[in-house]
Amino acid sequence: MIKTSPALPHSAHSDYTVRAVGPTKTLKPKRKVGKRPNAEQRLLSDTCRRSNSRWLELKVQDMRILQVPAFSKLPWLVHGFSTKPGGVSNQNVEKVLNLGFTEWDTRENVLENRRHFQSAIGASDLKLISLKQIHSDVIHLFDAAPAEPCQGDASATNRPGFLLAVQTADCVPLLLVDPKKRAVAAVHAGWRGTLQRIVVKAIGKMQMQFKTRPAGLLAAIGPAIGGCCYEVGTEVATQFQSQFAAAPDWFDEFRTGDEPNPIQWLNMMPPGHQPPPQNVLLDLRKANRAQLVEAGVRIPNIFVSDLCTACRRDLLFSYRKEGVLSGRLMSVIGVR
Repeated sequence: MIKTSPALPHSAHSDYTVRAVGPTKTLKPKRKVGKRPNAEQRLLSDTCRRSNSRWLELKVQDMRILQVPAFSKLPWLVHGFSTKPGGVSNQNVEKVLNLGFTEWDTRENVLENRRHFQSAIGASDLKLISLKQIHSDVIHLFDAAPAEPCQGDASATNRPGFLLAVQTADCVPLLLVDPKKRAVAAVHAGWRGTLQRIVVKAIGKMQMQFKTRPAGLLAAIGPAIGGCCYEVGTEVATQFQSQFAAAPDWFDEFRTGDEPNPIQWLNMMPPGHQPPPQNVLLDLRKANRAQLVEAGVRIPNIFVSDLCTACRRDLLFSYRKEGVLSGRLMSVIGVR
């Protein structure tokens, strides 16, 4: 049996500092001049601004860990979104908290970083369960710790003593909590996982396994690449448009009316003279937030970080900006 530790008050740690942090910027959906948003769009936008306004930043030595106040109120829950500062890994001339096994870092450094991270959030006694992420809609339910990491992109449990984890360096990390059933889930959503509705399917698994009611869930969307920076090809936009009625609102060019033409023959130019298709900007956080609402999660229960991994390279890792030299952030959640 895995031993669990009681909730540890921040005041018990002399090196701990907790402060409320606001967003780096307010995300406001772009729209055509003269076009008024409908009531549902206004409610979603206004609620997101309110929910984004105050996240907690836990400072432990040089580490800075983001937490959601509504999650922190649950004494049996442990969670955290890591950031870049702190740790023992050497990235160029900087010491960073890389929590993923990469070619440029040593396994020993990553394991030590993970120990420091777990200790900082009071989860040293919890068994860390990470996945071999494959940009899928595969979801694992854990009643026991696996001997080896499983392939997939989401996990859920109601067993005390486990710390579920997903790793990101641009993709969207989502943490789900059922306060009544004391069940949790961690979800990794890149554009492929978002297209496959992985967070909706994770909620469905919680409904089947734990009798979770979506309206009672709390959901947190952590730092990810923003709609300001995430370029994808028009073929990706076409796939989203074929699956989601709300997809045009998730792409910058479609919101502003400057829609690129993914079908080459419509530009009336002879073969061989067509311009390359234009990329578009995709807001993955907005897409996953919309899917949470569609699944039945109440808008006031959705908490979204406005931090963009590509914009805030001082604080976060971004594979788009750093390539193979990027580290990995880790988002974790567990039952004490």
